[in-house]
Amino acid sequence: MGLLTIGAFARASRLSPKALRLYDELGLLPPARVDPVTGYRLYAPEQLDQARLVAWLRRLGMPLARIQHVRTLEAGPAAQEVRAFWAQVEADTAARRDLAAFLIDHLSRKDPAMSPTAKPLGIRYAALSDTGLVRESNQDTVYAGSRLLAVADGYGSTGAAAGAAAVDALKHLETAGVPAGNLLNVLEDAVEQAKRAVYGVTDTGSSPEGAGTTLTAMLWAGSQLALVHIGDSRVHLLRDGELFQITHDHTMVQSMVDEGRISPEEAASHPQRSLLIRSLGQGADDTADMRLQDARQHDRYLLCSDGLPTVVPIDKIHRVLLGIGEPEQAVRELVALAHASGAPDNVSCVVADVVELRQ
Repeated sequence: MGLLTIGAFARASRLSPKALRLYDELGLLPPARVDPVTGYRLYAPEQLDQARLVAWLRRLGMPLARIQHVRTLEAGPAAQEVRAFWAQVEADTAARRDLAAFLIDHLSRKDPAMSPTAKPLGIRYAALSDTGLVRESNQDTVYAGSRLLAVADGYGSTGAAAGAAAVDALKHLETAGVPAGNLLNVLEDAVEQAKRAVYGVTDTGSSPEGAGTTLTAMLWAGSQLALVHIGDSRVHLLRDGELFQITHDHTMVQSMVDEGRISPEEAASHPQRSLLIRSLGQGADDTADMRLQDARQHDRYLLCSDGLPTVVPIDKIHRVLLGIGEPEQAVRELVALAHASGAPDNVSCVVADVVELRQ
């Protein structure tokens, strides 16, 4: 079969002539030949597979620059690249879904016809931070108050100072009057303050891996809470007997799980499981996850540094949270479980129970 005109090739590939001309200009899908007299673009039949791939990837919403990369790959690596792209799309969609849910809830609360009478809620809480059995110093920082809960896990030569600076930047929220409808905005401003505070105490030149900290915090107002999270510290929610992880680890290994490259079981023993892809520190991606959600009476929250889940299986954590009533006793038992498993890292826990306030 000879060369196809741009019109015939467009019909066969289901790409418009306009799109083909654009992809030629971008170097994405150049024609096999351009007639030197008429300037007509002519395409070879064997280019149809690549043209169809480009069309499919565009329907996925993949940017042109990334399509250019995919079309240079063999089938296996190309499939991995598409899987990685779609994992990011799903993560972005989930973030937008959370934001949409927040906006719907926020606007509904402003509508008197849709605003239920909520019981005033508060928290009972306890916090404990432990050096562990291997590390010489504790680079974790924890804070627990009636409105603010926070865990920071520092790394590098100035990690302890970085974690402390991040948490200190949030502490004014404990006494500040924050309307429930303004929770996320207030917390977002405080996180910017935390970033500046961390940058002020970190020095990438003093440690080969740099220095910085994770930060996971919850701010309460009435029956709502705002959550900010960056790094691999975690928040778990115990509700109606079931335990849910409501944060997403910002680690290289978790991104490999998200992309389907390894299984969660393989991630647990992966040698790079502690390698962060987001954190607060010089040169790091410091984009924080933020969300708003309703609290319910009898909910129990656990904030912890990665020193706990790295060595203590989630079923044991679940049993402690379900079976031990007092938050202070629960945090002691969780740290004891980490010790029983060798506690190679610092271990920090905050347990908070949602209770109805007496009026």
